Amino acid sequence: MVKHQPLQVYEKQVLVSFITGIYGCRWKRYQRSQDDSSKWECSWFIILCSSFLLLLFWAYFWLVAQNDFDEFNWSVYNRCGEWRDETIPILASTTVGFSYISVLMILAFFHISLGQQLNLYWLHKVGVLATLLTTISGVVSVDDIWADEWDVLLVSLQSTAPFLHIGALTTVTALSWLVAGYVVRRERSNFQMMVLIAYVIILMALCLAPLSFSCPCVMDSRSLKPRPEVIGRRGAPMLAPENTMVSFNRALQHGASSLEADVTLSVDGVPFLMRDRTLRRTTDVSTVFSDRQHDDAAFFNWTELRSLNAGRWFLEKDPYWTVETLTGRDRSRISNQTVCSLLEMLRLAVRANSSALLNVRRPPAGHPRYRSWFTDTMWAVQKAGISQKRVTWTPDTDRGRVRGFQQTTNEKLSMAEIKQRGITSLTLHYSKATHREIEEYLANNVSVTVYPVNEPWLYSVLWCSGVPSVSSDAPQVLRKVPSPIWLMSQNAYSFIWIASDLVSLAVVIGIFSFQKWRVSGMQNCNPEQIMLSAVPHRSNRDVNLMKEKLIVSELNNGLSSTEELSLYPENGNPRYCHRDLGPSFHKEQIEC
Repeated sequence: MVKHQPLQVYEKQVLVSFITGIYGCRWKRYQRSQDDSSKWECSWFIILCSSFLLLLFWAYFWLVAQNDFDEFNWSVYNRCGEWRDETIPILASTTVGFSYISVLMILAFFHISLGQQLNLYWLHKVGVLATLLTTISGVVSVDDIWADEWDVLLVSLQSTAPFLHIGALTTVTALSWLVAGYVVRRERSNFQMMVLIAYVIILMALCLAPLSFSCPCVMDSRSLKPRPEVIGRRGAPMLAPENTMVSFNRALQHGASSLEADVTLSVDGVPFLMRDRTLRRTTDVSTVFSDRQHDDAAFFNWTELRSLNAGRWFLEKDPYWTVETLTGRDRSRISNQTVCSLLEMLRLAVRANSSALLNVRRPPAGHPRYRSWFTDTMWAVQKAGISQKRVTWTPDTDRGRVRGFQQTTNEKLSMAEIKQRGITSLTLHYSKATHREIEEYLANNVSVTVYPVNEPWLYSVLWCSGVPSVSSDAPQVLRKVPSPIWLMSQNAYSFIWIASDLVSLAVVIGIFSFQKWRVSGMQNCNPEQIMLSAVPHRSNRDVNLMKEKLIVSELNNGLSSTEELSLYPENGNPRYCHRDLGPSFHKEQIEC
């Protein structure tokens, strides 16, 4: 009896050798093996896929979190006491890690499509494991330092969900070639059925995913409300030092309709602008008053505050990587900035015919003006000559004493509480109010201001939601957004969604049918023909000799000592037969 063994065919394929060399450090001639990858190597492939998916999630998070990079650096500063841009090493390591894992994923899929074993080189295994552990530690660290920022993912889906859906659908459709090639094989197993069921579930879930999307920009363009006004949050802190006169002037130059400032009270009752509790980050207090650099800013008098430089730190730290864009005149003016008073800022707002949003911080206990802080602040507002209707008062205290101002709060309240407190507007973080809640507030004549809004995608989402105003650190960026990034009617969106699903399903069914037909055709072939067809069909003498040696080898392994082999060359084609030397032996004649 002839034994049929799969041929180990060696081919000179430069591309395949290059791929297997990079992935598994196998630079020898390419061997098309029929053996499956070991369970150990399959486990490493699963680890590789897990690393890729986690890094994809991590990269997407930092892409949309770019809106809040300043908030992240400020949170780190409050913990360690040193100001530095922590996003740079995170973005650099994420880019390198994602690129590395993506290349390995592409090479792995090439191996699977070519039927090559997955033998990941040990050095790559170390790299994959290190990347996975680093990403996990990064996720844990962000959850500890910046846990509230995870909400940006849900908000971003209001803008990116339709495009992510098409991208995911395209990827899963492309993977159907590999899944079909594995599932329709002649060998059947329970694991194949599990893979098929999991793939179908994922595909159907993606097809129906748009049912759960809530995208404000899927609307009739005629229902789009006017462009939201932009409030300069601490001025334009990306172009000039925050809470300085240069910063507020820059904000007005770039189209800001209002100015927002953080107000603190000095020991002699002068309201001044300062975001931090101390003066260390934004002034040279560590040089002028080195023994008081950790003191609360409210415990300095106005003369001491005016002696500090509040602009040089911006040129030295370059917190937004914008210093290079400044002219020499701008740098000279910034380097001479000092702490700004509330009175100066309000007088600028009067000259520009704009309004003001004040975040007043009540002095700490033991402060000389602890009981008169409200009177001192009101005095500065009245002295500036600004209309009370143009001033929005943020602290949710002393409501009865600020009747002439616009009443606002940073809390998310129900309509009943808003009416009870006499509040006319809300100033909310973009993650605290949903699209439906914003619509409810506006329907009840409650104005909503959302902060911080620094990226065009977020500004577009809030524009479609009908938000009347946003507070931004980057008015120069939002000024360049004349309309929402994308706007689509419900009918157009439904057509694109359903058409994408139908095309995907049709392609998947076609691929499975083709793979089934291909495997069925291979099963109907003669085994000897399949074995010999693995050798390149070249009509020359070397090929004929190779076939002859193969047949002789197989017959010698399968014949007993009583069988005799005959070779008859005929027309250049070898032929062999078995002669029966005994009554108990099987007779068979095979031709090639």
